[in-house]
Amino acid sequence: MATLYTHQDSNIAKTWVIMTAFFAVVILLGWGVSLYYHNPGILYVFVLFSIAMNITSYWFSDKIVLKMAGATPASREAYFDLWNTVENLSITAGLPMPKVYIISDPAPNAFATGRNKEHAVVAVTTGLLSMMTKPELEGVIAHELSHVGNRDMLVSTVAVVLVGFVTLLSDFFMRSLWFGGGSRDRDSKAGAILMIVGIVLAILAPIFATLMQLAISRKRESLADASGALLTRYPEGLASALEKIGSYSGQMVHANNATAHLYISNPFGTKAMKGISKLFMTHPPIEDRIAALRGME
Repeated sequence: MATLYTHQDSNIAKTWVIMTAFFAVVILLGWGVSLYYHNPGILYVFVLFSIAMNITSYWFSDKIVLKMAGATPASREAYFDLWNTVENLSITAGLPMPKVYIISDPAPNAFATGRNKEHAVVAVTTGLLSMMTKPELEGVIAHELSHVGNRDMLVSTVAVVLVGFVTLLSDFFMRSLWFGGGSRDRDSKAGAILMIVGIVLAILAPIFATLMQLAISRKRESLADASGALLTRYPEGLASALEKIGSYSGQMVHANNATAHLYISNPFGTKAMKGISKLFMTHPPIEDRIAALRGME
């Protein structure tokens, strides 16, 4: 019989498969470009550059995200109920209490960020606080603490950086075709085939990388829903909170594509998407998440 633990194991396994495929695409693209230019140093340069980007994002991602969201620190005196909820659930989860931030925005939403559990941040909007009951707020906070406990922030940061790296590498290759250079055998049949393959890879790689990033985001949200419900032992709290969040039709004031996947719900709104458009969703459909939570009770 399916349980919360069953869903967690399944999502973790699928996420590792996706990440493995993602790294394979990056290596393949880098190898293809270096082969085309007869210069293995290109691959080494971009690998080193991607590592540097990873390190920078690891250390400063929380500050960047908070600035982009317009979040400010929340004091215990001003937000007593929120502060106590975060503190109590952190103790229950066996986590250090994260810093608490507030976003002045009528749209109900929340996110967690930080490079590890010792430097974690949980931010919620004023709209969320005004709309949620205590069990619903606990469900949302438990979801965000699950991201911290599951080390989702590190995975998300790596995914974002790799998408940027693949896009940059692809752009570099495409521009070089216009300005000359490349294989000395360009005019030969083999050189022409290699150039065509390279162009196809360069065009498709950023699209595939973005789809991979979004798929990772969706899997982590499903895992956090399951883990959050397990933490509170009350899946209906989070399910009810998601219903209210889904009923809000507007978007956040500081909605941003770069950080959309960090929020508990799409900051651009929760309008249903069907068909191929579902591939570009940063979150699973809210109706599916609610049904999964209520099916676990």
